[in-house]
Amino acid sequence: MDSIDAAQASFWQRYKTPVLLTVVGGAIDTIGFITLFGFFTAHVTGNLVLAGSGLVKGEDGLWIKLASVPLFILTVVITKIYIDKSHKQQLVLSHLLLAEAVFLTAFMIAGLYFQPFTDAGSITVAITGGLGLTALAIRNTASKTVIKHMSPTVLMTGNTTQLGINLSDYLANRTSKNAKKLGHSTALVLSFVVGALLGALLYVKLSYWAVGLFVLPVLYLSVLARDEEFLQNIG
Repeated sequence: MDSIDAAQASFWQRYKTPVLLTVVGGAIDTIGFITLFGFFTAHVTGNLVLAGSGLVKGEDGLWIKLASVPLFILTVVITKIYIDKSHKQQLVLSHLLLAEAVFLTAFMIAGLYFQPFTDAGSITVAITGGLGLTALAIRNTASKTVIKHMSPTVLMTGNTTQLGINLSDYLANRTSKNAKKLGHSTALVLSFVVGALLGALLYVKLSYWAVGLFVLPVLYLSVLARDEEFLQNIG
Protein backbone atom coordinates (compact mmCIF):
# COMPACT_ATOMS: atom_id res chain seq x y z
CA MET A 1 0.00 0.00 0.00
CA ASP A 2 2.81 2.38 0.88
CA SER A 3 4.47 1.84 -2.50
CA ILE A 4 1.18 2.58 -4.29
CA ASP A 5 0.68 5.77 -2.29
CA ALA A 6 4.25 6.82 -3.06
CA ALA A 7 3.71 6.23 -6.75
CA GLN A 8 0.51 8.25 -6.73
CA ALA A 9 2.21 11.07 -4.85
CA SER A 10 5.07 11.03 -7.33
CA PHE A 11 2.65 11.23 -10.26
CA TRP A 12 0.80 14.19 -8.74
CA GLN A 13 4.02 15.99 -7.87
CA ARG A 14 5.26 15.54 -11.40
CA TYR A 15 2.09 16.59 -13.24
CA LYS A 16 0.39 19.02 -10.87
CA THR A 17 2.11 22.18 -12.06
CA PRO A 18 1.95 21.65 -15.85
CA VAL A 19 -1.63 20.36 -15.70
CA LEU A 20 -2.95 23.26 -13.61
CA LEU A 21 -1.10 25.86 -15.67
CA THR A 22 -2.26 24.30 -18.93
CA VAL A 23 -5.89 24.33 -17.79
CA VAL A 24 -5.52 28.03 -16.95
CA GLY A 25 -3.88 28.75 -20.30
CA GLY A 26 -6.67 27.05 -22.22
CA ALA A 27 -9.37 28.83 -20.24
CA ILE A 28 -7.92 32.34 -20.55
CA ASP A 29 -7.19 31.96 -24.25
CA THR A 30 -10.76 30.80 -24.86
CA ILE A 31 -12.39 33.55 -22.80
CA GLY A 32 -10.34 36.19 -24.61
CA PHE A 33 -11.15 34.72 -28.01
CA ILE A 34 -14.90 34.58 -27.28
CA THR A 35 -15.26 38.06 -25.82
CA LEU A 36 -12.62 40.11 -27.66
CA PHE A 37 -13.56 39.40 -31.27
CA GLY A 38 -11.13 36.56 -31.84
CA PHE A 39 -8.18 38.00 -29.90
CA PHE A 40 -5.66 35.38 -28.71
CA THR A 41 -4.12 36.07 -25.30
CA ALA A 42 -1.83 33.02 -25.48
CA HIS A 43 -1.32 32.08 -29.15
CA VAL A 44 -0.04 35.50 -30.11
CA THR A 45 1.01 34.47 -33.61
CA GLY A 46 -2.61 33.51 -34.22
CA ASN A 47 -3.40 37.22 -34.00
CA LEU A 48 -1.24 37.80 -37.09
CA VAL A 49 -3.26 35.24 -39.03
CA LEU A 50 -6.50 36.88 -37.93
CA ALA A 51 -5.06 40.31 -38.78
CA GLY A 52 -4.37 39.11 -42.31
CA SER A 53 -7.86 37.66 -42.55
CA GLY A 54 -9.36 40.88 -41.19
CA LEU A 55 -7.41 42.96 -43.70
CA VAL A 56 -8.87 40.99 -46.61
CA LYS A 57 -12.38 41.00 -45.17
CA GLY A 58 -12.30 44.64 -44.06
CA GLU A 59 -12.88 43.80 -40.41
CA ASP A 60 -12.19 46.14 -37.49
CA GLY A 61 -9.55 45.57 -34.83
CA LEU A 62 -6.61 45.05 -37.15
CA TRP A 63 -4.37 47.39 -35.15
CA ILE A 64 -5.06 45.56 -31.90
CA LYS A 65 -4.03 42.19 -33.31
CA LEU A 66 -0.88 43.66 -34.86
CA ALA A 67 0.00 45.49 -31.65
CA SER A 68 -0.21 42.25 -29.69
CA VAL A 69 3.14 41.08 -31.08
CA PRO A 70 5.31 44.03 -29.93
CA LEU A 71 3.47 44.03 -26.58
CA PHE A 72 4.24 40.33 -26.18
CA ILE A 73 7.91 40.86 -27.06
CA LEU A 74 8.19 43.86 -24.72
CA THR A 75 6.73 41.81 -21.87
CA VAL A 76 9.19 39.00 -22.56
CA VAL A 77 12.13 41.44 -22.58
CA ILE A 78 11.11 43.03 -19.26
CA THR A 79 10.46 39.64 -17.68
CA LYS A 80 13.82 38.27 -18.84
CA ILE A 81 15.63 41.31 -17.47
CA TYR A 82 13.93 40.75 -14.12
CA ILE A 83 14.94 37.07 -14.13
CA ASP A 84 18.57 37.88 -14.96
CA LYS A 85 18.89 40.63 -12.35
CA SER A 86 17.01 38.94 -9.50
CA HIS A 87 19.12 38.44 -6.39
CA LYS A 88 16.90 35.61 -5.14
CA GLN A 89 16.79 33.10 -7.97
CA GLN A 90 14.98 30.52 -5.84
CA LEU A 91 12.00 32.88 -5.63
CA VAL A 92 11.91 33.92 -9.28
CA LEU A 93 9.25 31.40 -10.35
CA SER A 94 7.08 32.32 -7.37
CA HIS A 95 7.32 36.00 -8.28
CA LEU A 96 6.57 35.34 -11.97
CA LEU A 97 3.47 33.31 -11.13
CA LEU A 98 2.37 36.04 -8.75
CA ALA A 99 2.82 38.61 -11.54
CA GLU A 100 0.77 36.41 -13.85
CA ALA A 101 -2.00 36.22 -11.25
CA VAL A 102 -1.97 40.02 -10.85
CA PHE A 103 -2.33 40.61 -14.60
CA LEU A 104 -5.04 37.94 -14.88
CA THR A 105 -6.93 39.71 -12.10
CA ALA A 106 -6.53 42.99 -13.97
CA PHE A 107 -7.78 41.20 -17.11
CA MET A 108 -10.88 40.13 -15.18
CA ILE A 109 -11.52 43.59 -13.71
CA ALA A 110 -11.12 45.27 -17.10
CA GLY A 111 -13.51 42.80 -18.68
CA LEU A 112 -16.12 43.37 -16.00
CA TYR A 113 -15.73 47.15 -16.24
CA PHE A 114 -15.71 47.54 -20.03
CA GLN A 115 -18.19 44.87 -21.12
CA PRO A 116 -20.20 44.50 -23.22
CA PHE A 117 -17.64 44.87 -25.99
CA THR A 118 -19.30 46.12 -29.15
CA ASP A 119 -16.44 47.45 -31.29
CA ALA A 120 -13.55 45.16 -32.27
CA GLY A 121 -11.27 48.16 -32.75
CA SER A 122 -12.02 49.94 -29.46
CA ILE A 123 -9.42 50.90 -26.88
CA THR A 124 -11.36 48.90 -24.27
CA VAL A 125 -10.76 45.71 -26.26
CA ALA A 126 -7.08 46.62 -26.59
CA ILE A 127 -6.66 47.25 -22.85
CA THR A 128 -8.48 44.11 -21.77
CA GLY A 129 -6.77 41.87 -24.30
CA GLY A 130 -3.40 43.41 -23.54
CA LEU A 131 -3.69 42.58 -19.85
CA GLY A 132 -4.51 38.94 -20.57
CA LEU A 133 -1.73 38.72 -23.14
CA THR A 134 0.79 40.20 -20.69
CA ALA A 135 -0.12 37.59 -18.08
CA LEU A 136 0.50 34.71 -20.45
CA ALA A 137 3.61 36.33 -21.96
CA ILE A 138 5.12 36.25 -18.47
CA ARG A 139 4.21 32.55 -18.29
CA ASN A 140 5.77 31.88 -21.68
CA THR A 141 8.99 33.55 -20.60
CA ALA A 142 9.10 31.44 -17.45
CA SER A 143 8.58 28.33 -19.59
CA LYS A 144 11.63 29.19 -21.71
CA THR A 145 13.87 30.12 -18.78
CA VAL A 146 13.30 29.15 -15.15
CA ILE A 147 11.17 26.08 -15.94
CA LYS A 148 12.53 25.27 -19.39
CA HIS A 149 12.75 21.60 -18.40
CA MET A 150 8.94 21.56 -18.20
CA SER A 151 6.78 21.17 -21.31
CA PRO A 152 5.08 24.38 -22.52
CA THR A 153 1.77 25.03 -20.75
CA VAL A 154 0.28 27.56 -23.17
CA LEU A 155 1.36 26.80 -26.72
CA MET A 156 -0.16 23.45 -27.61
CA THR A 157 1.03 22.90 -31.18
CA GLY A 158 4.35 21.50 -29.99
CA ASN A 159 2.67 19.38 -27.30
CA THR A 160 0.18 17.98 -29.80
CA THR A 161 3.03 17.12 -32.16
CA GLN A 162 4.85 15.44 -29.29
CA LEU A 163 1.70 13.48 -28.46
CA GLY A 164 1.67 12.06 -31.98
CA ILE A 165 5.37 11.19 -31.77
CA ASN A 166 4.98 9.54 -28.36
CA LEU A 167 1.96 7.57 -29.54
CA SER A 168 3.91 6.33 -32.52
CA ASP A 169 6.85 5.33 -30.31
CA TYR A 170 4.57 3.53 -27.86
CA LEU A 171 2.77 1.59 -30.60
CA ALA A 172 6.14 0.51 -32.00
CA ASN A 173 7.69 -0.33 -28.63
CA ARG A 174 5.38 -0.66 -25.62
CA THR A 175 7.88 -0.03 -22.85
CA SER A 176 7.14 1.68 -19.55
CA LYS A 177 9.38 4.59 -20.59
CA ASN A 178 7.38 5.19 -23.77
CA ALA A 179 4.14 4.81 -21.83
CA LYS A 180 5.31 7.48 -19.37
CA LYS A 181 6.15 9.88 -22.18
CA LEU A 182 2.80 9.23 -23.83
CA GLY A 183 0.98 9.84 -20.55
CA HIS A 184 2.80 13.13 -20.06
CA SER A 185 1.98 14.56 -23.49
CA THR A 186 -1.60 13.25 -23.32
CA ALA A 187 -2.12 14.90 -19.93
CA LEU A 188 -1.01 18.29 -21.27
CA VAL A 189 -3.14 18.22 -24.40
CA LEU A 190 -6.21 17.02 -22.51
CA SER A 191 -5.62 19.66 -19.84
CA PHE A 192 -5.71 22.41 -22.46
CA VAL A 193 -8.93 20.98 -23.91
CA VAL A 194 -10.48 20.80 -20.43
CA GLY A 195 -9.37 24.37 -19.73
CA ALA A 196 -10.84 25.65 -22.99
CA LEU A 197 -14.17 23.95 -22.35
CA LEU A 198 -14.28 25.06 -18.72
CA GLY A 199 -13.42 28.61 -19.67
CA ALA A 200 -16.23 28.76 -22.21
CA LEU A 201 -18.83 27.16 -19.94
CA LEU A 202 -17.92 29.22 -16.89
CA TYR A 203 -17.90 32.43 -18.91
CA VAL A 204 -21.46 31.72 -20.02
CA LYS A 205 -22.47 31.30 -16.37
CA LEU A 206 -20.29 33.87 -14.63
CA SER A 207 -19.19 36.35 -17.29
CA TYR A 208 -15.70 37.73 -16.59
CA TRP A 209 -15.94 36.62 -12.96
CA ALA A 210 -14.97 33.21 -14.36
CA VAL A 211 -11.41 34.46 -14.81
CA GLY A 212 -11.11 34.72 -11.03
CA LEU A 213 -11.51 30.96 -10.69
CA PHE A 214 -8.46 30.45 -12.88
CA VAL A 215 -6.41 32.98 -10.94
CA LEU A 216 -6.61 30.76 -7.86
CA PRO A 217 -4.49 27.86 -9.22
CA VAL A 218 -1.79 30.32 -10.29
CA LEU A 219 -1.71 31.88 -6.82
CA TYR A 220 -1.60 28.41 -5.30
CA LEU A 221 1.40 27.45 -7.42
CA SER A 222 3.06 30.78 -6.65
CA VAL A 223 2.99 29.88 -2.96
CA LEU A 224 4.23 26.34 -3.60
CA ALA A 225 7.06 27.66 -5.77
CA ARG A 226 8.66 29.19 -2.70
CA ASP A 227 9.55 25.67 -1.57
CA GLU A 228 12.83 24.20 -2.80
CA GLU A 229 11.55 20.61 -2.80
CA PHE A 230 8.56 21.60 -4.94
CA LEU A 231 10.86 23.29 -7.47
CA GLN A 232 12.88 20.10 -7.78
CA ASN A 233 9.80 17.99 -8.55
CA ILE A 234 7.91 20.10 -11.08
CA GLY A 235 8.07 19.26 -14.73
